[in-house]
Amino acid sequence: MNTDEIVRQLVRERPGKDFLTFDYDQTAVPVGPAFHKSSGISAAYLIVGRDERIVVNTGTGGEARHHKRLFDQVSTAPTRYIITTQAHTDHVGGVAHFREPGTDYIAQADNPECQLLDAQLAGLRRRFGASWFTKIRDAARKLGEMEPPAEEVTAAGSSRADLGPLQDRPTPGVTFEDKLRVGIDGVELELLSTPGGETTDSCIVWHAESATCFIGNLLGPLFPHFPNFNTLRGDRYRDPARYLTSIDRLRALGAETILTGRGAPLVGREMLDAVLGRLHDAVEYVYETTLAAINEGQDLAEIMRTVQLPDSLYVGQAYGRVTWGVRAIWESKVGWFRQLSTTELYPPDDSEVRRSLAALAGPGQVAEQARRALDEGRPVTAIGLAEAAMLHDPTDKVAADIVRDAHRALLDDGGKDNFWLSGWLEARIAESPASAAP
Repeated sequence: MNTDEIVRQLVRERPGKDFLTFDYDQTAVPVGPAFHKSSGISAAYLIVGRDERIVVNTGTGGEARHHKRLFDQVSTAPTRYIITTQAHTDHVGGVAHFREPGTDYIAQADNPECQLLDAQLAGLRRRFGASWFTKIRDAARKLGEMEPPAEEVTAAGSSRADLGPLQDRPTPGVTFEDKLRVGIDGVELELLSTPGGETTDSCIVWHAESATCFIGNLLGPLFPHFPNFNTLRGDRYRDPARYLTSIDRLRALGAETILTGRGAPLVGREMLDAVLGRLHDAVEYVYETTLAAINEGQDLAEIMRTVQLPDSLYVGQAYGRVTWGVRAIWESKVGWFRQLSTTELYPPDDSEVRRSLAALAGPGQVAEQARRALDEGRPVTAIGLAEAAMLHDPTDKVAADIVRDAHRALLDDGGKDNFWLSGWLEARIAESPASAAP
């Protein structure tokens, strides 16, 4: 197969939101020489040496006892190292459950800062995440029901008496900036910084002997889909330039096997090189085309409408989307001021403006215009108009029906394919006052 056929086949195998639902493994799954996997929100991996073992990523605190039980069925050797490939809670949350006397927790040097950012935004993440992570949390909760009773009030090695099966916020005992070699008897590894992933502390774990690379979510949970340079659940913008150099670093290894946060191992040196090259070139095209358009004086909305991947650079868009990438590039480079209106320089009152205009035109007329826009295939415009009518009268059932129907239209027009977009649209439909209507 040529590169395009390879990419399209992988996208079909990792198609979107359905790939991001899962069942937990009942036994640890062999994925290489002395490597085992336990699936979760992000997978945990076990590397077994002659007399010691290494854990790469630990899952959330609620998953870690499950991962540990599966790994202990493979080997009960002392855990010499815990390595996390990024500081998100689905990687670091279970560290305390694996820590033992003599265990070193290793992470890239930005790990404490990245964990701090998660902690600072914990309230927002709980609110914003509901649209997407309810099913995943339900799966984790079901796992908890299968766990032993919570007599384990304190997780092993934790300095927090209140930890129990919940989230750890571990402090790395060993950090590195660019690269670090570590090993146990029979296994030598190299850790390489790849700050273009979901966090600036992202790193990959390279086992040269088997040409295997543990990358976690460096390329997101859906490979090979366009990355998120922002995330709808709330986070810092991610740097496309760092993403490109991180792909270059991974590609230069010539991996035969890549182990990711989700899914089965990706195997085949030529295939992996071709797909990594396609991801690199697709992101580079969007990045450079967006920057050129900015410098030519095009407005953000115009760039979002016009920048598209050519067929020769096809990658999936079931996780990130090109339009969102364009916006993230614009705002991370230019900032929030678009120089379109003085109103941008003051606290937003868009709701007040729309309410006033709806009152002036008459909410019935606004709702009628919204329905016409929806009938003409302009659901985004329909939502804006109908929401303006509802600002004037929150009980307006006609406008609520239009909002619901417009979200359904967006869902049917490709919205189901993207994890983030589908989650948002489905949640808005479910929350609509008209959601029970036929």
